[in-house]
Amino acid sequence: MAPRHRRFGLWSLILLLPSFSALTAHSQVPVTGSELGQPQAQAPSSTVPLPETDSRTKLDAGDLIEVSVYGVPDLNTKARIGNSGDVYLPLIDYVHIADLTVDEAQSLIEKRLSDGGFVRNPHVTIFVSESSSQAVNVLGEVGHPGPYPAIGERRLFDLISAAGGLTDKAGRNVTIIHRDNPDKKVELKLAASLAEDTQNNVEVLPGDTIIVSRAGIVYVVGDVSRPSGFLVEDNTLSVLKALALAGGGTRTSSLNSSRILRQTPNGVQEIPIQLKKVLQAKAPDIAMVKGDVLFVPGSAAKSVAFRSAEAALSMSTALAVVAVHP
Repeated sequence: MAPRHRRFGLWSLILLLPSFSALTAHSQVPVTGSELGQPQAQAPSSTVPLPETDSRTKLDAGDLIEVSVYGVPDLNTKARIGNSGDVYLPLIDYVHIADLTVDEAQSLIEKRLSDGGFVRNPHVTIFVSESSSQAVNVLGEVGHPGPYPAIGERRLFDLISAAGGLTDKAGRNVTIIHRDNPDKKVELKLAASLAEDTQNNVEVLPGDTIIVSRAGIVYVVGDVSRPSGFLVEDNTLSVLKALALAGGGTRTSSLNSSRILRQTPNGVQEIPIQLKKVLQAKAPDIAMVKGDVLFVPGSAAKSVAFRSAEAALSMSTALAVVAVHP
């Protein structure tokens, strides 16, 4: 071959080498994606693989999990296991996975996807991003009761705030139950203002349960200036205080004919209260119990509506609770 032709052939071979290398590399890629009947997925270069979860870890209600299906990114989802133990997943609806290990839950989801004809030979991975065993349950009179993650140092008021704060019917008594020592409960009595109550802002540990009490309500009905309901706790509201909060009696009030209506296992108990003598310190003041109704009658004409204890009790249910922690 002439030198000129040999040079041309050599340059042609050099130019063809990259294409030949690419073709050879492509032929070594394993068959995945659309060749298995699944949508072809191209993971972005910025995707960071999820850390592995121990396949022997048992799932529980309240766990926050991330479910990924290899090659089908549209089915990847993040969801929390409900109190019933079910979790909602795309295409296969609700799946009960509480009390299963991660490995068992992955196999169950793979079977549901395969049996439903949604994905051929699916490969499912579950990552537990929040474990209920590391959460704190906040129950009782808070805005949004439920489990909340206890990451780092968490204190009582942090968890109450995360749960939506106290409701308008919340009491001041809080109980903390430790998972590792349930018989040793921590009983706290919060101040009226949490901002000023640094003493009770105790540390809360993962697995603890916080229970915020509900304050009781007593009612004052009948011939008083402002018939109302009042929140009380630990029976700290006396008859005189309740009467004062209701604006006192009127000119037509029959104070010495007043009575407390108290619900008991045997029905409604009527306790006579001579309010006029109590006001004159000639009779002792009486502490009211949660659920009590103080009925102050008036003249005969005005007391017709309150001829029975049942009528007075039914009237109390329509009253607004206007005083919080008097």
